[in-house]
Amino acid sequence: MTSPRTRWFGLLFISLSVSLIIVDSTIINVSIPSIIEDLGITSTQVQWVQESYTLVFAALILVFGALSDRFGRRRLLIIGMTIFVISSVIAGFSEDGNLLIAARVLQGFGGAMVLPTTLSLVNANFQGKERGIAFAVWGSTIGGMVAVGPLLGGWLTTDYSWRWAFGINIPIGIIIIIGALLTVPESKEDLNTGRIDWMGAVYSVIAMSTLVFGLIEGRTYGWWEVNKPFTVGDWTWPGKVSIIPVMFLVFVLATTLFITHGAARLKKGKPALIAFKLFGIASFRNGNIAAMVIALGEFGIILSLPLWLQFVIGYDALQTGFVLLGLAGGAFVASGLAGGLSGKVSPVDMVRLGILLEIVGVAGVGFAISPTATWINVVPWLFVYGMGVGLATAQLTNVVLKDVPVQESGQASGTQSTARQLGSALGIAVLGTILFTSVQVELTQKLTDEKLPAAQVTQVVDSVVDSAGGAIIGLEQNPETQPIATAAKVAISDGTRYGAFAAAGFLGLGFLATLSLGATRKVEVEKIHEGGDAHVI
Repeated sequence: MTSPRTRWFGLLFISLSVSLIIVDSTIINVSIPSIIEDLGITSTQVQWVQESYTLVFAALILVFGALSDRFGRRRLLIIGMTIFVISSVIAGFSEDGNLLIAARVLQGFGGAMVLPTTLSLVNANFQGKERGIAFAVWGSTIGGMVAVGPLLGGWLTTDYSWRWAFGINIPIGIIIIIGALLTVPESKEDLNTGRIDWMGAVYSVIAMSTLVFGLIEGRTYGWWEVNKPFTVGDWTWPGKVSIIPVMFLVFVLATTLFITHGAARLKKGKPALIAFKLFGIASFRNGNIAAMVIALGEFGIILSLPLWLQFVIGYDALQTGFVLLGLAGGAFVASGLAGGLSGKVSPVDMVRLGILLEIVGVAGVGFAISPTATWINVVPWLFVYGMGVGLATAQLTNVVLKDVPVQESGQASGTQSTARQLGSALGIAVLGTILFTSVQVELTQKLTDEKLPAAQVTQVVDSVVDSAGGAIIGLEQNPETQPIATAAKVAISDGTRYGAFAAAGFLGLGFLATLSLGATRKVEVEKIHEGGDAHVI
């Protein structure tokens, strides 16, 4: 039996592992301009450096959630952290964009093992009021690390190299592995003896991959007509229609097969990748819908803001990190506020308050953005936004899992994490597409209105878009192209603003989704665990 003190020390290492995983999804943001300059990656590769990690994360998190129930949650956490450390070494030594993207894919494997196991370990090792406190620590860690990541990345990139943004993972990862072995008790479900749903895993990976690929690559290959041939090695897509609509069709088919396959397995008494029966629990069902939509709005803006701060405003990576520290300050204040409101305000109301603050904050950022803005224009809004993230994240996790039986915690936490990661992936893909597409359209129009030759317009626009704004520095240094640099700054500012407003819109949908959480009633979860139909009482 683990002593109470050891359990809380274990929570420290569990939270630290979450910190490392979350930091790695944000630390890279402020390093992107340096990576563009060093490795010469394109804007599409910029999105994939971000997206490959999140995509693999979302595609595999369900699989590892189920495996952790079977083979041990601490065991998978340690294996995942080991993979994460190894992939960080590869990323830090990458000499081209493709190797860096491959390393990020491998990091996604490790991260997908770690995150759901941390949730299920908290769910298994803490009960009653202690569980609420533990979830608050876990969730506040996520909210804070979303902002601390850019600051840490900015410092390492400015004073050392972007490669140290990955190198920092190595010593911290080793500390986590040792600490988990010493303080975190093993936890697994002995009753779950059925075979893993590998076919469901295949369907889920196909569905996630094709959806995000289509959203990111649509502007490259064409949303319907072919803009650029899609090639793999010597093979070229032969269709007259772009590959993108086909990807979306595959997504629909794979999603349909995933649902029907999982439902058929459950009818036969076999375990499915997602415990569909858990969706009979109102808090679990409604909370997951809200979590996905909220994450879509929360994380998308983190892609565009560092690019705007560095290429338009002219800040370096460290200065950018300090600006984004406003998020961390808001999240820190929110953690204290949540503690004071605990027992006085329901978790659902806390989530709603958090989302409203996020909407105000991100919309304020949108209104503040301009080519002549400074940090003082955006930091107050980022602080408000950070308060919202801090309030909403921890309490939403608690709401989603509060009625789930401990025996189902691996699959339940995997499903909840997948909802958030899918939302994050869609946020980066959708808001990244809004940013780069609007820059392409607006800059083309501005330069055409200035009577520049069509060939020069195409060359300049492609240069700015493919470099994700990095070409502005060179344009600004040449007196003859300074007006073009000014136009490019306006276009990127407008694209970033549109992305912020779109994020606010998605968060608004997330707030509407939480209205259904207010109707949550007590569910007879024992029936769920026994395999019977859920019913609300």
